[in-house]
Amino acid sequence: MFNKNIKLIIAAAIFAFAIYQIYETNIGNGIFLILLAAIFILLYFKNEFILLSFLKLRKQDFDGAKRLLAKIKNPQTALTTKQQGYYYYLHGIMASQSNLTQAEKHLRKAEKLGLSMDHDMAMVKMTLAGIAAQKNRKNEAKNLMKEAKTLDKRGMLTEQIKMMEQQMKRAASAPKQHYGNRQQMRRR
Repeated sequence: MFNKNIKLIIAAAIFAFAIYQIYETNIGNGIFLILLAAIFILLYFKNEFILLSFLKLRKQDFDGAKRLLAKIKNPQTALTTKQQGYYYYLHGIMASQSNLTQAEKHLRKAEKLGLSMDHDMAMVKMTLAGIAAQKNRKNEAKNLMKEAKTLDKRGMLTEQIKMMEQQMKRAASAPKQHYGNRQQMRRR
């Protein structure tokens, strides 16, 4: 994986050669080269490995998505700020399957860096609320759920938010688990 600015340099070089081709009356070559330069500019704003990782996640292929994200060695130099947010967002989603502490760390980074879509940020807030609820931080979970509701302007996560709130209510009303009486254990 190379630096994100190299993509812009390659696009500028191809575009300059396209202008030269048009000047030399090779208009077909010039148009093709302009389209090729546009692909490099698109890849500057939308990283190819992140796009492919999203496709792998849609197919529930977590191992494939991890392999693709592992190809990004240094996200600070290879990705723009929003892409770094999505990089940590994807890592957080994958880590939430097994390690909540690691998932929370990645999702907090994604929240700090920001995401371009409001419903993606709502998903981050909702996932963080679920992690906070599992770690018995109820007030934080409620605040994160409120933020997720306000970010979900199109109603794409309405059902998931309702399910999460119901689970939080059930967890709050459930009896607390006790591990026995210490005094009875001493008598034995």
